Amino acid sequence: MVARQIHLVRHGEVFNPDGILYGRIPGFHLSELGHKMAASAADALSDRPISRLYASPLQRAQESAAPWSEKFGLPIHTDDRLIEPTNKFEGKRFEFGPQVLTNPQSWPWITNPFRPSWGEAFVSIAARMLAVIEEAWTETDDDSEVVLVSHQLPIWMVHRALTGAKLYHDPRRRRCNLSSITTLDRDGDRFVEVNYQDPARDLLAASVDFGAV
Repeated sequence: MVARQIHLVRHGEVFNPDGILYGRIPGFHLSELGHKMAASAADALSDRPISRLYASPLQRAQESAAPWSEKFGLPIHTDDRLIEPTNKFEGKRFEFGPQVLTNPQSWPWITNPFRPSWGEAFVSIAARMLAVIEEAWTETDDDSEVVLVSHQLPIWMVHRALTGAKLYHDPRRRRCNLSSITTLDRDGDRFVEVNYQDPARDLLAASVDFGAV
């Protein structure tokens, strides 16, 4: 028994008036706009045979999974492997770019951007994400589909791993918008990305996005 497709869904906009990198800090919930985004994602696949739902344990992911749970009548399976990576810049205001070099405190954290030295290794993120994807695929009934609600960087690591790209990248160039859906299918013994969609695209212009570095 294996799933037909796997849908990786990013959470909606987070209420973050101070504009910090919230990472794994508890208590960061969806904004009003974020709830609308999450609902639009679930609506986008309302005609699909979704039979299993997983989510990161962080509040924004759990709240983003709620519309899927309600629409399809599914329990939310919380899986720590879907969580946001650790990040030494967590809790700080941060913009990726040359300006980080002006802060001596951050110098030890940026010695190796290829790993990266400021947080969980890219290879570790990709490995745990691919592991939960494999498990979800094998544990789901044939001809049904799975939704995994996660975060920007973990989903982008899956994209780069499956396309054979180097995991190191410029965070400003990720194609993983709020409440976006990245769809995977199985081709022989490997997963392939078959679709990407932005069901909340009409709401993006009014949103603020603080993806992890």
